[in-house]
Amino acid sequence: MHLLYLDDAGSAGNKNEEYLVLGGISVFEAQASFLTNELDKIASGFSATNPHDIEFHASEIFSRRVAPWDKLTKEEAKGVLKAVLGVLATSYYSAKAFACVVHKPSYPGRDPLQMAFEDICSRFDRYLSRLQAEGDRQRGMIILDESSHETTLQGMARNFRSLGTQWGVVRNLAETPLFVDSRASRCVQLADHVAYAVFRRYHAGDTSYFDIIASRFDTHENVLHGLSHKQTKDPNCMCPACMSRRFGRADV
Repeated sequence: MHLLYLDDAGSAGNKNEEYLVLGGISVFEAQASFLTNELDKIASGFSATNPHDIEFHASEIFSRRVAPWDKLTKEEAKGVLKAVLGVLATSYYSAKAFACVVHKPSYPGRDPLQMAFEDICSRFDRYLSRLQAEGDRQRGMIILDESSHETTLQGMARNFRSLGTQWGVVRNLAETPLFVDSRASRCVQLADHVAYAVFRRYHAGDTSYFDIIASRFDTHENVLHGLSHKQTKDPNCMCPACMSRRFGRADV
């Protein structure tokens, strides 16, 4: 089974932030333990006796307001963020990154998280369809951090399987999304870092984290399918997601 771990960055209700990002990683079930072990190695540098107590939460590391990150310099904190993302970037396995960036002012009155969730479900489903065409018959499951959106997103996923999204019926998900405590899942923590890296790129123009994982986003026929930028403000947007759709072979 292919597992898509997701988390969000940015806040739907924060008027000081123009963007909300839902992002994460898709890994084959047997690969999740490898990523977990690599992140445990990084955690052991902060707690050799209890590395499992260390949770990698990107915004907390970046802000350095809570332990153990409050003891780091700004550059040391950046180094931790890059090391966590590096686990994905240097993975020898076929892990793929996915993210949907929603420009909130472009869609007044709409829930940006629900928009992003619908978009990613469709993209993950199409990714699985391509794998099936190549002989991989595995289905997919989506795993998210526990949140107040749990009931809504589960209901949306059920509807996708019967009523469909605006891009068609989602056919390759084995079950409705599973919600877990991020403290117990290194892969959800890695998803959090992917979402944060994308958020920093769009919200602050900081590409230093995004560039580390840029090559891991699902790409097919010169189109960056794993990354989408939902916006109406700039038809000539030069971000990687928008450019690939203008100049690649895109149908979305």
